[in-house]
Amino acid sequence: MLDSHEGAARAILIDLPAGERLQEHEVKERAYVFVAAGEVQFDGTSAGAGSLTVFAAHERHEVTATSDARLLLLLAPWPAADHGHVRDDEAAESRSL
Repeated sequence: MLDSHEGAARAILIDLPAGERLQEHEVKERAYVFVAAGEVQFDGTSAGAGSLTVFAAHERHEVTATSDARLLLLLAPWPAADHGHVRDDEAAESRSL
């Protein structure tokens, strides 16, 4: 993870080697995926370096790297207000009980 501000956004850098994929999934927030390097396919649609793809909250998608790729993922708002995410301090509290 690169950065996280409660109520704002979370930024995550993902290195995805050629041929690897993130199986179909969804996130609870709006997801902005910037392809910083390489090329990927989102559900069969190609996106190269410099591309920005936006997924709505709960939109299912799959990502496959067609070459070594680096992705910047921005989730906003973080945590998703009404979608069951817990803050890091709340998660730590529940683990320590």
